[in-house]
Amino acid sequence: MIKALMARWKQGYRTMEFPSAGLMLPPRGLGLPKLKPGRLEKAAAACPYGALTAGEKPGLDMGRCIFCGACANAAPEAVEFTREYKLCASGRGALVITDEDFRRAESLGAGLRRLFGRSFKLRQVSAGGCAACEADCNVLQTIGWDLGRFGVQFAASPRHADGLLVTGPVTKNMELALRKTYAAMSSPKVVIACGACAISGGPYAGHEECAGIPPEIPVDLYIPGCPPHPLTILDGILRLIGRVE
Repeated sequence: MIKALMARWKQGYRTMEFPSAGLMLPPRGLGLPKLKPGRLEKAAAACPYGALTAGEKPGLDMGRCIFCGACANAAPEAVEFTREYKLCASGRGALVITDEDFRRAESLGAGLRRLFGRSFKLRQVSAGGCAACEADCNVLQTIGWDLGRFGVQFAASPRHADGLLVTGPVTKNMELALRKTYAAMSSPKVVIACGACAISGGPYAGHEECAGIPPEIPVDLYIPGCPPHPLTILDGILRLIGRVE
């Protein structure tokens, strides 16, 4: 026991400061994309999932993007991925990057911020995901991130939850389970789509077994990525409940 306490004392304070000035994704991380003046045709042709649109209205849809970097490698004069981790948006359309400023996620209304700002419980549903998004959500509960210090925790039952966090493309086999989970939550409640699969189907978009989030389940926060970095997930959740701006 003494050895364990001594080791812990030597390690010191392990929880990261968040938010903090100058915080960015690691060097190999691909963050907020930026469209350059160059033509996008070559970059669009390299995109494996049609996230890039060239022509009169060029844009990069982060909801479909898996952040593989193929477009930037094919046409570095047209597309660049920064190390900015603040990628979340309140509306689906806001995820489309153009030459205009990116509109980040906004917090809930004043009434919901009073309810959820200091205590926010999430029920996570893996609706056919590969476990990558789920793993990065789990990371937030470790000592290095300590999601609980912000009053945010994951609940075992939807009846104890304020929000529903969806990962995966929502397969047909999971569609009913997702509907039941949402119905079991008391109002008011919020919904978070985490990862490209939950937002657009990701690599599985268009597959006959991919149902997607049902239209009657309104999404309040979109967290893009494949998978999203824990910094991105944390930033989005805290923006939603008004803990960061």
